Amino acid sequence: MVQNDEKKEKGNKSKESRVKKKVDFGLYAPEAREVFLAGDFNQWETQSLPMKRDKQGIWKLKTPLPPGRYEYKFYVDGNWFEGSTGTEQVFNPFGTQNFVLEI
Repeated sequence: MVQNDEKKEKGNKSKESRVKKKVDFGLYAPEAREVFLAGDFNQWETQSLPMKRDKQGIWKLKTPLPPGRYEYKFYVDGNWFEGSTGTEQVFNPFGTQNFVLEI
C-alpha cells in the first residue's frame, strides 16, 4: 500500500531536486513486534526507517522521496517480508523479490 502526495522543499537546490512527494507506505502485519522500511532510497538500511502500527494492525510510515524509480522491502521482526499482492515486484540478485515504486 503506497500513496503519493507532492511536496516542495525549500532551500538552495535546483527546482527539479526540490520537488518531493510524501509517500505513504503501509503493511498489514498485526502480529509483528517491529517493522522497518528499507530500500535503495536509504541504502537498504534495516533500522533507519521504523514504522508505527495503528489500531487495525497496519504498520505505516510517510517519507518524502524525489521523483524516480525505487525498490524496497519491509523488514519484519528481523526478517525480510516476502509476499504481498497488488504491488509491482521485481526479482533481486538474492533470488527473492523487491517491491517497486515509481514516483
